Amino acid sequence: MLNPANNETVQHLQEVLVGAEDAVQFLSGLSGLAAAAVSEAAGDDIECAVTLKLRRRPATAAGSSARAVELDLVEQALGDGPCIRSLREMTPVVIDDVSTDPRWTTYNRKLMENDVRSTLGVPLEITPEASAALNFFATRPRAFTADVYDKAVGFAAAAHNTLHLSVRINTAQNRADDLEAALESRTAINLACGVIMAQNRCSQEEAMEILTKVSSNRNRKLRDVAKDLIEQLSGTPVQTHFDS
Repeated sequence: MLNPANNETVQHLQEVLVGAEDAVQFLSGLSGLAAAAVSEAAGDDIECAVTLKLRRRPATAAGSSARAVELDLVEQALGDGPCIRSLREMTPVVIDDVSTDPRWTTYNRKLMENDVRSTLGVPLEITPEASAALNFFATRPRAFTADVYDKAVGFAAAAHNTLHLSVRINTAQNRADDLEAALESRTAINLACGVIMAQNRCSQEEAMEILTKVSSNRNRKLRDVAKDLIEQLSGTPVQTHFDS
C-alpha cells in the first residue's frame, strides 16, 4: 500500500498525464516532478532525465533541464554509464563522486565539465517490451545519501503504474491512428472504383485493375491516386464515416 507521499506523487503524475498532449510532454512533466521530489529530500538542486528503452535500444526521452538532457544524450552516445547500466541490470546505480569513481571515466569527465559531481540511475520496468530509467544529477559529491536514494527509488515505484498507463495510451492512440488511416485509404479506393465503374461500365474487379495500372504508371501509392480522383471530382477531401 502506498504511503501518503507516494499517493500524492501518483496524483500529480496522473494530472500530468491527463494534461499532456503526447508521451514526450508527459515524460517532461514526470522528469520535472522527479527532480523536485528528490531535490526536496536532498536539500539541493537535483536535475533529472528520463531514458526509455524500447526494443532493446535506450534513448533519451525528456529532462527537467537542458543540461540533464545533454548529459543523458552523452551517455547514450558513449553506450554505457550509470543510467544504461541500471537499465541493463534493472537495479539502481550510483556514482558517489565522479572525480574518484573508476567506472566510465570518459563520461565522468564530461559530468565534471558540466559541474555534476554525483549521479543516480533508477530503473522502471514498464512492460515486457519497454523499460525506463530516471537519471538524477547532483552538483555535489555523495548527494545521494540513504534518504535521498530511498526518495528516488520510491518516486520511481510510484511512477510505475502511471508510466505503464502512458505507454498503453500511446500504443492505443498509434493503433487508432493506423486504423483511421487504413479506413480512409479503403474509403478512397472504394469510391474511386465506383467512379471508374460508372464511367467505363465495368466490373469492380476491372475498375480495380484500371486504378492499379494508373498507380503503377505514375509510381504513386494506390490510395493517393484514388484520393486525387475523388477530390478532383468532388472538390473536397475524402471523409470516412467517423470524421466530425
